[in-house]
Amino acid sequence: MKKTFYISTALPYVNSAPHLGFALEAIQADVTARYHRLLKKDAFFLTGTDEHGAKVAKAAEEAGKTPAEFSDEISGKFKALKEALNLSNDDFIRTTDQKRHWPAVEKAWLKLVNNGDIYLKKYKGLYCAGCEAFITKKDLINGECVIHRIKPEIIEEENYFFKLSKYSQKIQKAIETDEIRIIPESRKNEVLGFIKQGLEDISFSRPRKDLKWGIPVPGDDSQTIYVWADALINYISAIGYSDESEKFRKYWPAEIHFIGKDILRFHAVFWPAMLLSLGLQLPKNIFVHGFITVGGQKMSKSLGNIIDPFELVEKYGADAVRLFLLREISPVEDGDFTLEKIKTRYNADLANGLGNFVARISALRAELPESSLLKVEKNINEEIVKTKKAVAQKIEEFKFNEALAAIWDLISFGDKYINQTQPWKISESKTKIQIISNLAALLNSVADILIPFLPETSAKISQLKKGEILFPRR
Repeated sequence: MKKTFYISTALPYVNSAPHLGFALEAIQADVTARYHRLLKKDAFFLTGTDEHGAKVAKAAEEAGKTPAEFSDEISGKFKALKEALNLSNDDFIRTTDQKRHWPAVEKAWLKLVNNGDIYLKKYKGLYCAGCEAFITKKDLINGECVIHRIKPEIIEEENYFFKLSKYSQKIQKAIETDEIRIIPESRKNEVLGFIKQGLEDISFSRPRKDLKWGIPVPGDDSQTIYVWADALINYISAIGYSDESEKFRKYWPAEIHFIGKDILRFHAVFWPAMLLSLGLQLPKNIFVHGFITVGGQKMSKSLGNIIDPFELVEKYGADAVRLFLLREISPVEDGDFTLEKIKTRYNADLANGLGNFVARISALRAELPESSLLKVEKNINEEIVKTKKAVAQKIEEFKFNEALAAIWDLISFGDKYINQTQPWKISESKTKIQIISNLAALLNSVADILIPFLPETSAKISQLKKGEILFPRR
């Protein structure tokens, strides 16, 4: 079994501050990393920021800042998510990092050239400013980009192109055979449908006069490497591709790329083609989540409904936000957020559910010294083992909501056991000690199983003193 386990998020774009959609992705990746570390694997968790491109330059100009100043500011906010959301990422890569990232991009570009997969040609096509990419008519609905709902411009220019078409059959086979496993199956079918329509070679650069904020093409500073062609290389630049370091050899290929559905094509088609040309192994899994809507509407600056994860954490705490995103939002479909929903979930699952369960058992445990606790009874132990197996299976399947549901089933089982046995009414010493021992085992198990999901809460449970409230009602 491979002892290393490399996990990444996509790199969020720094044209605006972090929102709840990326928080979901980062937390999903964090749960996976923490879970595999508990299995004694050397799990390496990477996140970072994608900082080049026209949209960033434009946003910087609107803010009255240079692209570098603006990128530093917004990237800093994404980096701060580590503390706010209690993430355990091992590294944070920036595409403006000229010591780590740029050398890897330049090395990869030259290798693509040497392999005969980059060529210069004049091109006229549909360019979507939102995607920062050329698209085709099949990507349009009513003349607009499917993702960004804007009409593309017709642009004619001379760019470097990558021979994507050359790798069509190899990518198709890798996806069909699950050499690259795309989760969920519906996204796998979506990618295969796109490939079967026929892959065309793709533009890999823009004229530098039109796109100054980016990495110059090696050997031709009249061109800038496309933002996403540069950004995708972060997955290998962060672990030392430029000098083929021991770290790179240790962790590549990636076990899982966590991404949003809007960038599936870049990760499931373009990135594998680049890796095939570079002679590198393909990532093993690509996990694709949906969008978070707000009251049924897509989050957008124009609608003024962007949800700031920092504000939510300030109000409810990191673990409450983690719980909501993991349990309320489907791991793979679009999910809806409202302030009422997070309040309801907080009170039901945390204040009344877990918090009350912990308080009841902590009060009973305080009556007994640890040394007097007895071995847990068989029926209680069977319930604990069953839950642990179910949670492990659900995490392996990326069904985070179902994993949490299984944990809360164990909490409900514990609550029913308390209500049935009513230990506070029992005077017979050994029976009471056995009941409290069973409850202590249940509580310890819940704390252990919660580690990947609610790490702060898990740590607090064992240290809670009688009378302390874990989650005050909101």
